[in-house]
Amino acid sequence: MSITALPVLDLRLAADPATAEQFRSQLRAATHEVGFFYLVGHGLTRELQEELLATARRFFALPDADKQAVENLRSPHFRGYTRLGGELTQGQTDWREQIDIGPERESRIGRPGAHDWDILEGPNQWPAALPELREVVTRWQAILEQTALTLLREWAESLGQDRHVFDPAFATDPSTLIKIVRYPGREERGLGVGAHKDSGVLTLLFVEPGKGGLQVRHEGEWVDAPPVEDALIVNIGELLEVATGGYLIATNHRVVSPPPGEERISIPFFFNPALSERIPTLDLPTKLASQSRGVTVDDDNPIHDTYGANALKSRLRAHPDVAAIHHPALAAARA
Repeated sequence: MSITALPVLDLRLAADPATAEQFRSQLRAATHEVGFFYLVGHGLTRELQEELLATARRFFALPDADKQAVENLRSPHFRGYTRLGGELTQGQTDWREQIDIGPERESRIGRPGAHDWDILEGPNQWPAALPELREVVTRWQAILEQTALTLLREWAESLGQDRHVFDPAFATDPSTLIKIVRYPGREERGLGVGAHKDSGVLTLLFVEPGKGGLQVRHEGEWVDAPPVEDALIVNIGELLEVATGGYLIATNHRVVSPPPGEERISIPFFFNPALSERIPTLDLPTKLASQSRGVTVDDDNPIHDTYGANALKSRLRAHPDVAAIHHPALAAARA
């Protein structure tokens, strides 16, 4: 039987020894049964939420020339602005515009011994017309990195593991990505982004208050997941499914476009290991292991345990135009 709403968890329970086990039990159940939940007590203030949302609106209101000056077609690292209809999900065009922002690092392209996935590492493109974007995004990222790491440690304990079992994969150069996304209204109410699973470990999603559209697949039905006041929407990606042998599940989800005359801003934060790191495979307690469903097998969407391989697969599929311009050999090999 499908659920009618996502569970709500309070991260503040984890900080109190009297309620920590209650939180871990709720966390384990939510991601074993659904793969999605609402999270309150996450550390983002209302003021910061409103500041980033207002800055996002100013970015999308910029003249096209200012946005296209930082278009991702200019970046060999798949960073920057993607115009409306410029990204694919499962081969279908998404109806959204966005800017992608990752860790601010030097390019690894051309370095001796570089892996294919090292093309994803490099500098961002920041709009000169909106310098405040960099400052507010940097604060947002710092808070959510800590929130995400806390969640991973709570998951570890809830699964009978050492609290720090995931730490080594994230200790040096974790791979984060912030997408600031605008979904415009559509007459036909199609999909802003098609059904998919996230390719990494963990996603923390902020959605503009009052704006629905996110739907989560559960037991064959689509369940609406509208924003809840002061809550993030959290879901796990394919690599936590791999780590737990399918005990935790990565769940298909999609976004329905807003009605005509409206728009919707959403800001997902993706938290993943360093590109070259492998997520550990956990030896679960017997009771939990007996409830594992095995890792999803899909010949059209192979899951790699090394994060860089999984991330590169997703970026090449989502942005074949960027790949064709900057990495034609990789694009041809995966065509």
